Amino acid sequence: MAQQGGCMCGNVRYSVEGEPAMKALCHCTDCRKITGSTYSTNALFPEEGFKVLQGTTKQHSKVADGGNTITSHFCGDCGSTMWREGPTFKGLKVIKVGTLDDPDALTKAKPDAELFTSTRVEWVSEVPNAKQLLAMS
Repeated sequence: MAQQGGCMCGNVRYSVEGEPAMKALCHCTDCRKITGSTYSTNALFPEEGFKVLQGTTKQHSKVADGGNTITSHFCGDCGSTMWREGPTFKGLKVIKVGTLDDPDALTKAKPDAELFTSTRVEWVSEVPNAKQLLAMS
């Protein structure tokens, strides 16, 4: 079953099909900057089930904390980052769960893993039963 999502202003829309290969919180400094918060909530979907339905994103690429280049796709009008991609997650789109339309998307995205836990802020607790990864490469 396909899920749809998009940016805050609605100019960019996308869909994903299937189940995520992983659901993860990321505590890296890039995710802090993108979200303006302590971490990001991500669902990693196979790229063959991903489609842009409307609009064109702007892109920003940089060398991420893990040492590989990662590209963020965001709306050039409202600035919402909707997904990221790069060689660390080859064949996957890293969907920012908060951009999915389903009001229960974040509830359904209970993390299997937490990434870059070495930079997790001390007042954020570890998610029970989630694999704890110090870094990604």
